[in-house]
Amino acid sequence: MNSKKKEIKMLWWQPSLVLFGKLSGWIGGPIIAALFLGRWLDNKYGTEPKLFLLCVGVAFFVSAYGIVKDTLVVMKKIEDDAKKEKKLKESAKKEVDSIEDKDK
Repeated sequence: MNSKKKEIKMLWWQPSLVLFGKLSGWIGGPIIAALFLGRWLDNKYGTEPKLFLLCVGVAFFVSAYGIVKDTLVVMKKIEDDAKKEKKLKESAKKEVDSIEDKDK
């Protein structure tokens, strides 16, 4: 029992780290891919900065979309958790009140 409590206490930071990793991946992944793809396309077709800049621009929008999408999912989860906690507190308060009423 005690070891489970320690394990739960040690993992309180894990969701934050996972979110940081996802958002960092959305920033770095598309941009790095666009750098290599744009350079390769420019060398292949001889359009020195045009395709490179186009790829980086598209990667920017892909990154922005991914960040917003993941952030909205996490915000929804946080709101749902807050609502559940509020309902749990309210039900516990009602239960305590009913016990106090019985004692009177």
